Amino acid sequence: MISKLRISATMQAWVWLALACATTDGRAGDIDTAAAVRVTPDALSSGEYDSSPTFSQDGKEVYFFRADRGFGRYRLLTSRCVEGRWTEPVPPSFATAGVSEADPALSADGRWLYYVSARADPAGERLDIWRVKRNAEGEWSEPERLPEPVNSTDSQLLPRPQPDGRLLFGSSRPGGMGQGDIHLATPGTDGHWRVENMGPPISTGANEYEAELARDGNVLVTVADRGTRSQLYVYVRDGATWRERGRVPARTDVFQVGPLLSPDGRRLLFSQADTEARSGEWFLIDLEKNADPNWPPRCGG
Repeated sequence: MISKLRISATMQAWVWLALACATTDGRAGDIDTAAAVRVTPDALSSGEYDSSPTFSQDGKEVYFFRADRGFGRYRLLTSRCVEGRWTEPVPPSFATAGVSEADPALSADGRWLYYVSARADPAGERLDIWRVKRNAEGEWSEPERLPEPVNSTDSQLLPRPQPDGRLLFGSSRPGGMGQGDIHLATPGTDGHWRVENMGPPISTGANEYEAELARDGNVLVTVADRGTRSQLYVYVRDGATWRERGRVPARTDVFQVGPLLSPDGRRLLFSQADTEARSGEWFLIDLEKNADPNWPPRCGG
């Protein structure tokens, strides 16, 4: 079963090892970018692992999840920008206390929020995809578990709703190409979903378990463990296929998770270990020149 709990086994002491930025196939290093910069707002930073933020369209609302220092016990949190400051993070109305819940993602129109939760598993280990809908008053509905084949007997991770209604996510379900693969689910008019494995080069014999797709559908970032620890890999659409650009030049001594692309696909927000005091933090890196300097949203400038 794929799970974020598996990642916790790779947590290392907070020591910079200065390893070479290279993947097993030698294709990394061709992304010409500056070093990643920590951008977690002070009000949202903690001594635990803060990950996977998703912002409302107006930039005044953020949802994310917080894990303990061992990257376990996931809890959903939300904050609002009020008078130029982020409010103290609190659990959203739909969160289930005492249950692992993570990976929130708002739809482009802000009407839906998708996330993963272990609430349907008696053992509290398998993560399924759930969603809630916002009404005209801004209140969230009761959580709805997505049906099979979106969910399966194994865990699902990082659901990302697309502008056309499809859903991108990772899963280690049977019949895949490796330990985990990237899938794309398409809703039907009859309420049923069709799920397709994205196939190579996105899904391989390695462990791909999270993915983020730019709004225009031309840039994709995966989280993949190719034998050492989980790293970020960038792909660009080349006609009807995908071409790998290489690995994001983030730290090689710790894993990265929770990729979020800017609307123009030129900037990438992700989480990785920072210092012993701050644990996991949000980091920002430019994948292309001339990226939008106003993304991600900043409360109070």
